[in-house]
Amino acid sequence: MTDNIGFIPADWPAPAGVRAGTTLRTGGVSSAPFTSFNLGDRAGDQPDAVATNRARLVRELALPGEPAWLHQVHGTSVIDAAQSQSATAADASVATDEGAVCVVLTADCLPVLFCAADGSCWGAAHAGWRGLAAGVLEATVAALPASPARLLAWLGPAIGPARFEVGQEVHDAFCTAHPEDAAAFAPGAVTGKYLADIHALARARLRRLGIGSVHGGGLCTVSDAERFYSYRRDGDTGRMASLVWRVAAQ
Repeated sequence: MTDNIGFIPADWPAPAGVRAGTTLRTGGVSSAPFTSFNLGDRAGDQPDAVATNRARLVRELALPGEPAWLHQVHGTSVIDAAQSQSATAADASVATDEGAVCVVLTADCLPVLFCAADGSCWGAAHAGWRGLAAGVLEATVAALPASPARLLAWLGPAIGPARFEVGQEVHDAFCTAHPEDAAAFAPGAVTGKYLADIHALARARLRRLGIGSVHGGGLCTVSDAERFYSYRRDGDTGRMASLVWRVAAQ
């Protein structure tokens, strides 16, 4: 879509008019350690740099409006992107209006984008392990006015299974309710630790919801410092944006 800012288009069979993808860390104005296309306004970056980067995002992706930026809290609240106020506390948004852009910010957590097969609705969810276990994907799907069988989902870059070491509490948060989720955990190098596959955990939840068209996954934010921000790798760092919107029919 652009040769200036870093952007990975979603590789999914979305209907004509639906646009989606994830930004990279390149093409912006932020200084180290947020170099350079940081879109998170709570990461510690200079507000003017974030504002410039966000304006560049809108301009270069030709977005139909300002994205519905959220105040993400690792919960399950879902808002209507067209009705949102600035930085509403929520971890997902949905939309049916062409001027509405759903967006989530991540730097290791999993962004999940949705759209209906006919393009009638779309949404974005921020799925860290807490939100994923608590049901943020289920809440987002419930808020979309389309049956799960008619939805597509795309999993964006997140911490990969070789890098996501977690404790027993994370394993239990998933496997107590769904023992089959144990397949997404491998023994860690330390007793009581596991390596978790957050993409696999999300796929399992989407499958249980009845969504058969699930795409993406496999891009590790921790392993690719050139393209992705990673909180676990760097601590002080920026945030990528994962967005989905619809353009007017030509």
